[in-house]
Amino acid sequence: MTLKDIYTIAGYSGLFKYVAQGRNGIIVEGIEDKKRMNAFATMKVSSLGDISVFTQTGDIPLIDILKRIREKENSNPGPETKDPKVLQVYFESILPEYDKERVHQSDIKKIVSWYNLLQKNNLLGVLDEEEKTDVTEEKEEKKTTEDQGKEEKS
Repeated sequence: MTLKDIYTIAGYSGLFKYVAQGRNGIIVEGIEDKKRMNAFATMKVSSLGDISVFTQTGDIPLIDILKRIREKENSNPGPETKDPKVLQVYFESILPEYDKERVHQSDIKKIVSWYNLLQKNNLLGVLDEEEKTDVTEEKEEKKTTEDQGKEEKS
């Protein structure tokens, strides 16, 4: 499982993991409650692997922010507080270059709660799986390119 297999669905709390393709959407399972549901094509479903955060110089993928939190917390839970000022100071210590005008308090709260959900359910390993997948894809791409070069010479 990678971060691209974990979803957030607008209007629903928590995170969901991909189970299967359904007729009218995808079938997902709640990470906490393990209940399955159909995420219809009309729902706003976002993969955590596709989310990024605005910074002063561009965007940074969510996976990099989650890795920074894991590093800072030493794989322990992040702050459980809902106090916006405390969360803002905490997030600034993780990502000092974030765009304070475009990243809202609710975004910071979601990111910290997502990290805590992944940590609580022993899913922080998906952050490392993402790296392994990228390396494997690069090797396969390089091999395909080399194979094509050999075929052209023949």
